[in-house]
Amino acid sequence: MEDLESILVIDDDPAFNRVLSRALKGRGLDVASALSAQEAAALIPAARAARAVLDLNIGGTSGLTLIAPLLAANPACRIVVLTGYASIATAVEAIKLGATHYLAKPTDVEAILAAFEATAPQPDFSPPSQPLSVDRLEWEHIQRVLKEHDGNISSTARALKMHRRTLQRKLMKRPVRS
Repeated sequence: MEDLESILVIDDDPAFNRVLSRALKGRGLDVASALSAQEAAALIPAARAARAVLDLNIGGTSGLTLIAPLLAANPACRIVVLTGYASIATAVEAIKLGATHYLAKPTDVEAILAAFEATAPQPDFSPPSQPLSVDRLEWEHIQRVLKEHDGNISSTARALKMHRRTLQRKLMKRPVRS
């Protein structure tokens, strides 16, 4: 952990942002934080953070759009993406774009710090013994198609051959547990 020059915390939840920033500062780390994508975009070039904790949904904006600027400012930046709505599609996309790790909220500081250090899949991880439920598979499929259509609800509904309002209702629900 000695090599952590700075950590940039980007999350639109003021309470979570403040608590996480305080906890990281308490561990002797240099912490900068942003509550919006615009604030983060302005902070990224000067911060040149070695680590970043990035919320997937920042006030309606995809946090994934900030991965490229973070890596442009510091190619060695290690990025942990946090989300309250974890899906396989967004996890894969985050990793493809250059994120180091992807964690579902709620999580704690120890898990976040461990995620920065993770370089390979954990050897003690075993796949689930039960397949995903039909509801979970549907939710994952909707998330994948939504991503393919850049978040456009109407376009996604047409691709899924589903009424737009039905899709909106499904998206407002929390994801089904595996």
